Amino acid sequence: MRCTRFFAVVAAIACGAALIRPAAAVESRRTAIVRAIESTRDSVVNIHGQKFVPAGEDDPGAEQRKVNGMGTGVVIDPRGYVVTNYHVVEGVRRIEVTLASGRTVSATLVSHDPRTDLAVIKVAADAPLPVITIGTSSDLMIGETVLALGNAFGYEHTVTRGIISALHRDVEVSRTQRYDDLIQTDASINPGNSGGPLLNINGEMIGINVAVRAGAQGIGFAIPIDKALAVVTELLSVERVDRTWHGIVGRGDGQRGVVVEAVHGESPAETIGVKAGDVITRVCDLPVASQLDLERALLGRKAGDSVPVTVLRAGAEERLDLPLAAARDLSLTVEERCWLELGLRVEAVPLARVQKLQSRYRGGLLVREVRDDGPATEQGIRAGDILVGLHVWETITGDNVVYVLDKAREDNLGPLKFYVLRGRETLFGHLTSDTLRR
Repeated sequence: MRCTRFFAVVAAIACGAALIRPAAAVESRRTAIVRAIESTRDSVVNIHGQKFVPAGEDDPGAEQRKVNGMGTGVVIDPRGYVVTNYHVVEGVRRIEVTLASGRTVSATLVSHDPRTDLAVIKVAADAPLPVITIGTSSDLMIGETVLALGNAFGYEHTVTRGIISALHRDVEVSRTQRYDDLIQTDASINPGNSGGPLLNINGEMIGINVAVRAGAQGIGFAIPIDKALAVVTELLSVERVDRTWHGIVGRGDGQRGVVVEAVHGESPAETIGVKAGDVITRVCDLPVASQLDLERALLGRKAGDSVPVTVLRAGAEERLDLPLAAARDLSLTVEERCWLELGLRVEAVPLARVQKLQSRYRGGLLVREVRDDGPATEQGIRAGDILVGLHVWETITGDNVVYVLDKAREDNLGPLKFYVLRGRETLFGHLTSDTLRR
């Protein structure tokens, strides 16, 4: 009897030890990679929806077929603003997002940039969402460990590990989509990973997964986060989303705040005395560290609203009230648009004159005057040249130019390739509209 009792005690002690051991063992296994995923997972969402595409890839007019699309997104604002790839949500009639909790909600497309394949969607969240920690891609090292997180093949929140294989890769994935300056990694990036984060070992997002090389093994690509954030800042600018305007152009200073680089003339910021060199540290008591933070802090406000802004100037803090104005009215005449945005005064040229110089052109616009400080001057366009094309469109009338300018703003096309006749020679370059530069 005593023997039985002894073994029972020993068994109880052993059992107790077994109950204690797993907790310590689990903690010892919580590596940097585990911690990185734990700190990031809840800010990554899975995107799915249906779209219609031509049945024949080479025939856009072919019968449409319905396909299920999937991808990944990253929460960058607790109100539900999510960054993803544009091709994930392009053409999707109803965007659905599954949160880390497993709940599925609807989302709307806020803004997009087909050129860089980035988009911002807004999730219909009834509570603040966890926001990802953003790192930098300026100090990436070839060979350092990275993690990819996303909706691979529909398997939600799939984690893969690899290294940075190369930097500054240019990749053409189709006849219509080309990416420049990408991060190359051997972390598995599969269909469905698009739009998800590429993380460093500290759990900071250093890229946005974007492409898989067809037929290749262990080769994936991501947009460097510094480049992506520059685009996202424009996509989430209050002028673009809310049609309001503040007039501040800044750059992030990680330690202090947003350094004001320029203030637009006659803007709300200029009226209250904001100057280049000022450092904006807070907006509405929210700390700001980048132009994106500034835009996010002002999102959702109406023209006429006054917003408290804390400015560091000459070592002392000053609190200013920044009034938001309605976005600048671009409903100008054709002549005004050409002059203000491109720095050109143009007039139609008779078809016979153009074809006498180059028979392949169907017309053009004679450059009568070039503004000294305008984009056209920067590119060497001069009076007497004949503008025959912008981007992929011909410019026979002033309305053609306005159409291209509107399209460039709507689709964020970036610098527009131009073609001018100078004598019998065709010259080309790239113009960036003054309006788009703001």
